[in-house]
Amino acid sequence: MKLSESKIVERAIYRPSPSSIEGTPTRLHFFHAHPAIMLGPHWHAQVEVNYVMRGSMHYRMADHDFRLHAGQMCLFWGGQPHRMDESSDDSIYAGGHLPLVHFFRMRLPPAISAMLMGGATMLTSETDAADDQNFPRWRNWAHSGDEVKAQHAVEELLLRLERMFMEPYTIVSSGKELRTGSASASPSPGVVRMCDFIAANFLDEIDAGDIAAAAGLHPKYAMNLFRKSTGMTLIGYLTLLRLSRAQAMLMNGKESILQVAMDSGFGSVSAFNKAFRQIAGMPPSDFRRDIRATAR
Repeated sequence: MKLSESKIVERAIYRPSPSSIEGTPTRLHFFHAHPAIMLGPHWHAQVEVNYVMRGSMHYRMADHDFRLHAGQMCLFWGGQPHRMDESSDDSIYAGGHLPLVHFFRMRLPPAISAMLMGGATMLTSETDAADDQNFPRWRNWAHSGDEVKAQHAVEELLLRLERMFMEPYTIVSSGKELRTGSASASPSPGVVRMCDFIAANFLDEIDAGDIAAAAGLHPKYAMNLFRKSTGMTLIGYLTLLRLSRAQAMLMNGKESILQVAMDSGFGSVSAFNKAFRQIAGMPPSDFRRDIRATAR
């Protein structure tokens, strides 16, 4: 995450870059910082967990919004355009962005994945002093250069998120809240294998057949399994990874639209324009113009 001071509102503004979560959609990112407000909606191909250690922050999602206060934690799918539009001056938060390959390693209730991919946000107030210590430590270990510590940080975070669904939590979607409990379930090894392959090859020319073969599955079964587990098609997820990378390049790079399309794994500008319009509601050239004008 990069922070900079806005000359207009004198607040920290979030600015994606090719090395940020948008530009590296297959990496697990940890953070511990003051929440920077966003100039406009953004998206990324990871499940996002935020734990508020101090102050408060407000998010606008596609069909709902919510506010988090100190001691609360949320989990949502970053593939939907979303925006943090408020954060108190004293706010500090910590958390991570989990690629689906990590997310599907967890033993979560079967319905959770579908609700998250469908745009719901999971909220909990069942946190304690250990979270104040652990989230910053996980971030430090992940960036320590020590592979053993980094792996421990990932494993501990995943276990912590599993516990979130063993205690009371709230589901927020379309302006409604539902409190519930849950039971655990094992993730599909086939989905994990497919996510692994897509993460390693999303910039190459691959299709659903290649992805299924890499997971040792029949193409039709692979596509049905992935859709059932994530609410997305295989190609839809592949495209989202490419769009996430393209978004970061458009915001901060000087490459032409053609170069962005090629470097993001799209075979043509027309395919890139069509996919980008579907998520951003405008062509990539207009998106770049508008976000830079807003930044100025």
